[in-house]
Amino acid sequence: MICVTATSDDLDCKVDERFGRCKFFILVDPSTMKFKAVPNVAADASGGAGIKAANAVLKYAPAAIITGLIGDNALNVLKASSVKVYSCEDVSVREAVEMYNAGKLSRIDAPE
Repeated sequence: MICVTATSDDLDCKVDERFGRCKFFILVDPSTMKFKAVPNVAADASGGAGIKAANAVLKYAPAAIITGLIGDNALNVLKASSVKVYSCEDVSVREAVEMYNAGKLSRIDAPE
């Protein structure tokens, strides 16, 4: 299962470019495209949204996360749990998963 930051709760919405303040996390099985949308509980946090979002996502044990931009603190939390983070912008969640399956996404190893 992988996690994609999303602007809405379906596969055809855009990838949300903000990790910590995205509207939804879409948890997708990349082989079947079955998915579950989970609201981001950290989206309206007054501070520390990235760390709160990272900890919320880790409960689902994703193999990878696809997002636009991610801050240093959130990235460090995810890297400590060995979760790979990939960058993807201006495509739908469905397209992002297809790009992930094809090995066409860039890995984020440092915050952007």
